[in-house]
Amino acid sequence: MSAPKRKPATLKTKPKEEVNKKALIWLSSIAGAIVIAVALLLIFS
Repeated sequence: MSAPKRKPATLKTKPKEEVNKKALIWLSSIAGAIVIAVALLLIFS
């Protein structure tokens, strides 16, 4: 009996991790709103 032929192992290529643009936009807008709110509070206090 001959050994069963094996397919050569193929390296699974991981998809390049993309930056989640929606999350980045949300985080930056929230951070910007906080900065503006703190600036307004400092100005009017």
